[in-house]
Amino acid sequence: MSAVQAAGSPRVGIAEWFRVSLGAVLGVAAVGAISQWVEGASGWTQLVWLVAPIGASAVIVFALPSSPLGRPWSVIGGNTLGTLAGITCALWIGPPWLAAGMAVGGAIALMLQARCLHPPGGAAALLAVLTHTTDWRFAFMPVALNSALLVLCALLWHAATRRPHPAPQPAADAVLPNADELSSAIDAAVARYGEVLDIDRATLRGLLEDAQTQAYQQRLDSVRCSDIMQRDVQTALPDDSVTDALHRLEEHGIKALPVIDAQRQVIGIVTAADLRTDPDAAPSAMRESATPVAARMTRRVQVVSAARHLSELIPLFAGSGHHHIPVVDDAARLVGMITQSDVMRALHRPAQQAHPDTTG
Repeated sequence: MSAVQAAGSPRVGIAEWFRVSLGAVLGVAAVGAISQWVEGASGWTQLVWLVAPIGASAVIVFALPSSPLGRPWSVIGGNTLGTLAGITCALWIGPPWLAAGMAVGGAIALMLQARCLHPPGGAAALLAVLTHTTDWRFAFMPVALNSALLVLCALLWHAATRRPHPAPQPAADAVLPNADELSSAIDAAVARYGEVLDIDRATLRGLLEDAQTQAYQQRLDSVRCSDIMQRDVQTALPDDSVTDALHRLEEHGIKALPVIDAQRQVIGIVTAADLRTDPDAAPSAMRESATPVAARMTRRVQVVSAARHLSELIPLFAGSGHHHIPVVDDAARLVGMITQSDVMRALHRPAQQAHPDTTG
């Protein structure tokens, strides 16, 4: 099967293709066999035992079971009401071409009002006109009987063979809408669309959730640390005084300084909390301190490579309590810094800006 198919053409795996096709074979055969037996037992030999629209119904109930057009009431009610519309037009309208049009249009009107829209119902209406069927019993046997049996066969087949769809796993809970927000958005979009959709609300919601999850996962897998890191990083040397380090933090409005050696390799990190060991001390007293940064810095530092993907950063920020992570090159030299804010901006950045050239 070609990987590229025409727009709108469904693509399924071999197992699903076989399951759906075999289900239709067994389902239609069972409907025909039971209906033929019922017809013989009832003595209504003037009636056919299987109608052609059931073939179209089988396509929907076996291949598109999630469609609202394939719900039990849609199949049974749609085919039955369509047939009744066709019989009415065959009885009361003379010209066949006019009767055909009125039958199909009337069937659609009835199905929409009864909330059982089912495309084969239009075919059932046309069949009654073309065969000039005027016996009201035809709508119930074989049409309603065929329809009910087909629905039963499909339900049994799907229950016996269909595997449940995997629940979508969000890549980052913080960037996905909650259930109420998504439901409200779906309602508003469907109302604005203003037409009948061949998909039920629950399935649409599941597809949207999964699509959004996949879109965020693709974004996470496509963006690297080098794309979003801050390149102009303020640093400290191990011999710098606490006074100088505090001044640098305050001057640049930042919360952490990587501590580097002469080769720009990260040997520690220091925050304002590390430098202000006595929160009750006067600021002037703290600034007079000549204590070296090396005495206050955290030596075990989590660093990431500039080539790592954004998806690898999420666990570090979410699970380990990190707020600032130094970024290093292949030689372990400091080349940037990433914060939680940088990650959030990358997640919400438009697709065309997924690979920014951050310089600040």
